Amino acid sequence: MNKSFSLSRRRFLLTATASTFGTLVLHGCTQSQSQSAVSQSAAANGLETTTVALGFLPVVDCAPLVVAKEKGFFAKYGMTDVRLAKQPSWAALRDNVELGSSGGGIDGGQFQSPIPELISEGIITKGNEIIPMYTLARLNTHSVGISLASKYQDLRVTKDSSSLKQTFAQAKAANQPLKCAITFPRSSIDLWLHYWLAAGGIDPTSEASILVVPPAQVVSNLKRGTMDLFCATDPWNSRLVNEGAGFTAATSGEIWKNHPEKAFAMRAEWVDRHPKATIALLQAILEAQQWCDQPEHHRELAALLVKPDYTNAPLAAIEGRLSGRFDYGDGRVVNDPSLAVRFWSNGDVSISYPFKSHDLWFLVENLRWGKIPADLDLQAIVNRTNRDDLWKEAAKQIGVPTAQIPTRSSRGVETFFDGIQFDPDNPQAYLQSLKIRRM
Repeated sequence: MNKSFSLSRRRFLLTATASTFGTLVLHGCTQSQSQSAVSQSAAANGLETTTVALGFLPVVDCAPLVVAKEKGFFAKYGMTDVRLAKQPSWAALRDNVELGSSGGGIDGGQFQSPIPELISEGIITKGNEIIPMYTLARLNTHSVGISLASKYQDLRVTKDSSSLKQTFAQAKAANQPLKCAITFPRSSIDLWLHYWLAAGGIDPTSEASILVVPPAQVVSNLKRGTMDLFCATDPWNSRLVNEGAGFTAATSGEIWKNHPEKAFAMRAEWVDRHPKATIALLQAILEAQQWCDQPEHHRELAALLVKPDYTNAPLAAIEGRLSGRFDYGDGRVVNDPSLAVRFWSNGDVSISYPFKSHDLWFLVENLRWGKIPADLDLQAIVNRTNRDDLWKEAAKQIGVPTAQIPTRSSRGVETFFDGIQFDPDNPQAYLQSLKIRRM
């Protein structure tokens, strides 16, 4: 596969708008703070810098970054000038991390997997430029849903998509394939949709029309009838239900319990230049993740996230996801705390630790659908990009009990809702077990 395949006219249009929208800086320190004061603050804390620009999308799993800023955890560890830059799309986030803060962009932030790896390999960058990235932590689990327009409600679609098989086939035969919205190609959102459709016997590469739509536009597209279904991060699924325009078929936690979701990643050159500041950022984010998971903080967390500077979502659209209460909009209302968005852990399952086995799955699944070159050494890419060593160092420094720090970079064999298993030690067996694939 030619790497230039990743570039398109749409991509260039999105890139052109990134510098306009992607650098909307929120809650930063004032520009009046002198450089000497910053240097003195950094020296006092033993850090190389106190300044960093982090990008985020207005979705529920930006919570650790928001809390680290709003509750003072960044400042606690000496990072007193952390600027949170709200992005209009995942494409803008990618474009701005390509620029780096020295070019008016960002140094890192909240990413869908495996976008850091694909940026590092130059697969999705302008001109296929290689920009090394490091994955430093996993921000959360769950938080994603697959939702459909109301006209499909009689089909009683759930995590089993097979009830849509005939509908997809008829639409294809009429040369009007169902339009499915995702928020970024090759990303976790794209892969959840592909997996869900294929598990129900629907080939997403030949039977569906999959289009990239900015997160803020997925609900409006379904309401206008220009899309049939979408896969997106909350609060967009709950907003669709609250507006009476559709229903949620499945949440990502039903597809893969305790799955890896968004990642905290940084440009490698920033990390390599600022090792102490990197640990400080991680300390703040890890402590923020612990804070987010405490039930007594959920109401305050929801109130923070719904601010216009962050998600600007209705309070109800956030609160339910934090508690595990899901109104699917089709008559099903479920209270299941084990499916709630989690940031630090879920029971005895570590969520924050960046398992290399999870990074590998995202790349293998892209390989399954022919979205990356077949000759890539996937494990080598993961090993270059994943810095679980820095996570461990930060965890130890904030006093995380030894028992809560994983000793292996693999979480072992993972099982999906349809019984398929992924053994990170044998990805080929996983690929061969899949009935629908386009390698």
